[in-house]
Amino acid sequence: MIEQISVYLTSMILGIMLFFSFVIAPVVFTTLDENNARKFIRRIFPFYYNVNLGISFIVLMIFILLSKIGVDFYLILAITVLFATSNYLLMPLINKYRDEKQEKKFKYSHFLSVLINFVQMICLVFVLV
Repeated sequence: MIEQISVYLTSMILGIMLFFSFVIAPVVFTTLDENNARKFIRRIFPFYYNVNLGISFIVLMIFILLSKIGVDFYLILAITVLFATSNYLLMPLINKYRDEKQEKKFKYSHFLSVLINFVQMICLVFVLV
């Protein structure tokens, strides 16, 4: 039963990521003006990352509890580390570069965050199949 919970939680992470990427973000940028979109995104991203970080950490603990230390464990570990890295290192840099109008650095770091998000989704699909 606990193993099934890890599958549900992993599916939840992927669902949150897909919903955020393909519904929330596009709607925000097509509905709100730039100033309000920026405020909203800066408030919701930490929540997005921390919720996914917490869920992925729980999945990681379930894998440890079940002694499932294999490829799926290491993929979930990477996903967890990437959520923490994105939230606590990359997002502050992205915001700093945007605020300081360092467009090249902003675009690069934003692209990196999108790439990390995409890689995490691919890893989640591998864990689920």
